Amino acid sequence: MVIDCHYHLEERALALGELLKEMDKCGIQKTALMGSMVEPFKEPPMFLISILQFLLESSALRGIAKTLVSNFTDKGEVKILGKPYYIETDPDNTRVFDTVKKNPARFLGWIFVNPRGKRDQVTEFETFKDREGFIGVKAHPFWHHFQPIELVPVAERLAKIGKPLLIHVGFGEEGNFEALLARVPNLKLILAHAGFPGYADTWKKIKTRKNVYLDLSQTSYTSEKATREAVDYLGVDRLLFGTDGPYGFHGSDHKYDYGFIKRRIHRIFPDISVQEKLLGKNFADVAGVE
Repeated sequence: MVIDCHYHLEERALALGELLKEMDKCGIQKTALMGSMVEPFKEPPMFLISILQFLLESSALRGIAKTLVSNFTDKGEVKILGKPYYIETDPDNTRVFDTVKKNPARFLGWIFVNPRGKRDQVTEFETFKDREGFIGVKAHPFWHHFQPIELVPVAERLAKIGKPLLIHVGFGEEGNFEALLARVPNLKLILAHAGFPGYADTWKKIKTRKNVYLDLSQTSYTSEKATREAVDYLGVDRLLFGTDGPYGFHGSDHKYDYGFIKRRIHRIFPDISVQEKLLGKNFADVAGVE
């Protein structure tokens, strides 16, 4: 079974019916949905993304990359190619789980929480944890500007039931996931986008932490080089297929290319047993998907 572990339900970019068609076309049986954080935006040119990836993956040059991707306004917006886009403070969990309920054979659901949002993180967790298709909690310390340790209340609850926490960490204290693990050491933690923004520096920190995983989602943040090297360094059992759709590279039809990352994994890792683990088995084991 192939499972996309990281997808934002954003129908302004890709309608639900089109997503199901893309899943069928790409051979993806299940997609784990989470709320949308931002309206659709124009994808940066590939050559700019290649430069960004080079800068991010270099410890010495990462500070330059930070000025490009950590570009926020005092109005709660993120600037992409100079244009501001409002960041949703409390992504819609109701819409996600209503969608899962309508098609439980194809969709799973993350509960999105923000400890500095309008909705209490524990209340959100308790409201949705028993809904069909629930697989864990998603949070975004980078764009929501908080420290991972602020997630302790939900992390403790997740650890008790054996479900994962998926986070997109940021720079500085917004990337300090180790403080969270010190408080909840048995938490199943998934770091999005191959360990952005630390990459190899992050991989060294989690090398011996067998309960910490990386997803391989997002074409802007996760390069082919980072994909290959992360699997080589951490081992095939610690990496998970995801897309971060419907944000990412577009195809020749100028629409979101849902199959790009799956094709990349097939190309880099021709061994069928490796593909099976990366594309679904690992996440099924982590999240308890049957």
